[in-house]
This record gives sequence, C-alpha cells and structure tokens, in this order.
Amino acid sequence: MSTDLRYGWYGDDFTGASDTLAVLAQAGLAAMLFMDVPDTARLAAAARVLGRPLDAVGIAGAARSMSPEAMAIELEPVGAFFSRVAPRVLHYKVCSTFDSAPHVGSIGQAVRSLMPHVEHPVALIVGGQPSLGRHCVFSNLFAAARQGGAVERLDRHPTMRVHPVTPMREADLRVHLAQQDLAPVAGLHFPLYEDEAVLQARFRALAEQGVPAVLLDVAEAAHLRAVGGLLWHEAKQRRVLAVGPSSVAQALLRRWGTSASPRGEAPRERDPGAVLIVAGSLSPVTARQVRAAEAFHRIALVPDDLADGARSEAARQRVAASLAQGRPTLVTTAPESPADADTRRAGEVAGATARFVRQLLVEQAGRGRAVRRLGLAGGDTSSLVTQGLGLWGLSYVGALGPGVAVSRTHADEPALDGVTLMLKGGQMGAEDVFEQFAGLGSPVLS
Repeated sequence: MSTDLRYGWYGDDFTGASDTLAVLAQAGLAAMLFMDVPDTARLAAAARVLGRPLDAVGIAGAARSMSPEAMAIELEPVGAFFSRVAPRVLHYKVCSTFDSAPHVGSIGQAVRSLMPHVEHPVALIVGGQPSLGRHCVFSNLFAAARQGGAVERLDRHPTMRVHPVTPMREADLRVHLAQQDLAPVAGLHFPLYEDEAVLQARFRALAEQGVPAVLLDVAEAAHLRAVGGLLWHEAKQRRVLAVGPSSVAQALLRRWGTSASPRGEAPRERDPGAVLIVAGSLSPVTARQVRAAEAFHRIALVPDDLADGARSEAARQRVAASLAQGRPTLVTTAPESPADADTRRAGEVAGATARFVRQLLVEQAGRGRAVRRLGLAGGDTSSLVTQGLGLWGLSYVGALGPGVAVSRTHADEPALDGVTLMLKGGQMGAEDVFEQFAGLGSPVLS
C-alpha cells in the first residue's frame, strides 16, 4: 500500500478526532476521518467522495476510555496501518486538557504502542491550544473554565480538577506524563522559539541524551510556527510521532504556509429534516447549553431507559413521537447534578446510548422520517455512539466554533449515510450551540 500522505492521526475520542479533521479540512487539505483502520478499497472510496487524492487520513478511536491493556490491543493495528501508508507525521490526538491517567487513557501507553511504527526515536508532545483557551507555559498547562472564561492552572480548574474519571492533580505535563510511565519528558520552553537554529540544536542535544519525549510549550498562537518548524524539520528526516491536541495540525499548517480560516459560514440545508441531539456530558458547560435550548423538546432518560429492553423500546417511542411533531428533540442521559452520577456505569451507559441511537435512526428511516441532523455532546458519548452507528467515515462540513465540528457521515447503510453530524466535547461550544445546529439561533460560523 503506497500513498503520498503528509499527515495521519488517531483521535483518542471522536470529538477530538473530528476537531483535527476540521482544522485540516478548513486549511484545504483532502482529509477523511475513518471509524476503523481502512483498507485499500475504503481509502479509494474516500478519495472519490472528496474528489481528489488524500492528503491526510485519520482514525477515530476511544482509547481515552480504555485501560492500558485494551489500548495496546486497540493501537497495534493502528500503528501497523500508519507504518504501511507512512505519513511523515503520525499524530496521537489527545484532549486539549490531556485527560488521561495511569489506569485509563494512558498517554504513556499510547506512546509505547505507536513508537515502534515510526522512525524517529523521540516523541514530540505539543502542550496548549490557544484557539480553545489552552496555554502551556514552562510545561504547565492552563485552561479557560469556559469559552471566554477565566484561565486557571489545570490542577485548579473548576472542572478538570474534579473530573469524574481523570481528575487533574498536576498541571506540569512532564509530571503528569511521568505518572503514566513516560519519563523523563524534557521541556523546550517558548523563550527558545525566537531562534530556530537554537531550538533545533537544543532538541538534538536532548535526543542525543536518549530522552523518550520532548514537550513543547504553546502559550500563544504565535508559538505555533516555531513548533511546526521543529516538527516538520524532524519529520522530513525520519517519520515522527507527535502527541497533543489539534494544535499539532495547526502548527504544521503554519509551517506549510496555510492555516485554518478562523471564521466562515458553514453550509446550511433548506430542509434539515428531523434534528436530534443526545447529550451525555456531565460538564457544567453542556448543562448550560441544555438549559439554553428552549426551542427543543427535552426528554430526560436514565440508564435503565437505555439498557433495559422494554424500557428502551418505550423510550424510543417517546423520542420518535417528539420527532414526528417536527420539533427538534434533545435527549439527556446525564443526571442534572454530577454528584448523582454513577461513574462506574459510564461505559455501560455510553454503550447502551450507542445501541439506542442507532436503532432509533434505523427505525425513523424505515418510517420515512429520517433523522438528517444528529448532535452528540460529551466525549465518551460521542465516541461510543459514533462508533456504534456503523459508519465507515466522516468528512468535514463546517464548524460551530472552536472544538465543535460538523461532519457528513459515510456509511454502507442508507439510513446512516449522509447525516449531518455534530460532535461536541463536554466543555466546548457557545451557550446556544444546540440551537445553532438546528438552524434556529445565531449564524453558524466556523
């Protein structure tokens, strides 16, 4: 299998993977996000859909919710695939807040799994994504509490320090990653960025010392060009593994002389058909978005409504009845108070949600009332539901702001093909993002 790919990426959840797709596609690259490792036929189908050869190939995964053992199994065929198609840069895409822990979503495990499939001996880790309010300064990560909100050190962040699965106890990413058996991680800090030759020399010295990974600051957008310069300088010599949020792609695009356009109207459909949003996030940002979705008919479901056979059928009938009335419908699966959540059932609930949504979409199509717009809010919910839909790929349509990508589904099953899909992480999006998606609120902007 031979390609001329410059860029390959694996997203450790679907919302993140689709954000990278958006960054690349907005910059004009022919990019497709696959739901699994694609074969030659799928790669060819993607090129036909996009009308030209692929520049970038992504694989959407769910490694962020996996144990290290499960991650190793998940990532081995991913690494083998990218070894065959040989992009100069292999990007392991993580959440911009580096959500991970030794027991779940271990970034250290990801590096150990993927490094044998590239040529460069050092993993380059990019901290910070200023477009999302994430700033890495002297290896410490800071994040805005919400869009336009106060910026806090990550171990003092009102959401991340109490995250139900991966609470952030340490803002220094070198220490955070060392706890996941990735050590020592050396830091290259932004005062070095003023002189490209000095930055490259310092990196070479660290590589000669045998460090397994180097962390690069991104405190502000201006730093992206220097980071991209170092990444591409190394990648041209030996295929390299880069770890980080979509700022990895942003940095390389700066170096290549192009960048994602910050604004631009996304395509609208005159008759979007039925609109369904499923919100499984415990984030206070998503909670505000749910409360702001006044034009939606809201249906609150509990775990047994999704997992129990008879109750699940009754719940689908409730949602179908709402859609039949022509109203955009918002289904919530998280309790109103995060304190009431049983995080031990998070994986079970997300899996049951995936089966529920897929069956609902197939049933609606069979009734001639196909859902043509589907929104998914919440990292794990988005990942597992999208994975459960039976798609083979996603292509870029537009964006509803930073971190909220809108894609087109590609599937062999007609009921699931051509759906406009919004994937939104729990902390992403403006307060009226759900109404924007339904075409009811403020203009849809990239």
